[in-house]
Amino acid sequence: MLADRLAAVRDRVQAACARAGRDPSEVGLIAVSKTWPAATVAQAYAEGQLHFGESYAQELRDKGPQLPSDVCWHFVGRLQSNKAKYVAPVAHRVHALETVSQAEALAKRASGELGCLVSVNLGSEHSKGGVPPQEALERCATLGEVPGIRVVGLMTLPPRVELPEQAAPYFAQLAELAATGRDQGLPLTELSMGMSHDFEVAIAHGATWVRVGTAIFGPRQARVS
Repeated sequence: MLADRLAAVRDRVQAACARAGRDPSEVGLIAVSKTWPAATVAQAYAEGQLHFGESYAQELRDKGPQLPSDVCWHFVGRLQSNKAKYVAPVAHRVHALETVSQAEALAKRASGELGCLVSVNLGSEHSKGGVPPQEALERCATLGEVPGIRVVGLMTLPPRVELPEQAAPYFAQLAELAATGRDQGLPLTELSMGMSHDFEVAIAHGATWVRVGTAIFGPRQARVS
């Protein structure tokens, strides 16, 4: 049952925080609900889950009005500037900001200041979006100058690995990059990293948001276009 899976993930988050000597209140659990209908999201909401993640702008647009107003929506997919009109009015956080054009499109549509994280491509994978790590801090500074946009942290999706522990160097690198940015005066206090298979390792390396889908909702459903 969804309630049981959600409870198990919460227990794992608590245990990972305990092992890392961290306060569990420092780690937000985002239930990634992409491809799942609003009725399923409502089941998780009924169990006290407030933060949900979507990767497709149209899904976020359509599901948002169907859930209570205290739900916090996170857009965790790669953003197309022409879809910002669907994301900006609804999103609590945008996790994969990359360009000034995206930032300007979001700011134009947002009802207030919008908190965003800059996506960093630590594995230099051509199949994924994200800013190269050597350019990330300069990009954060540039994007933070866009009126209406508040850059609050960094996000990454590391290369797929066999064992969760093999993702540790990528998580450590993102945390170090954020720390360097803070030393330079950038407000990079949030780290979005870790998914169903490796979120405990991410917590050990400083994650403040973990994005968990399959472990909560089960195998992803086929997307209905």
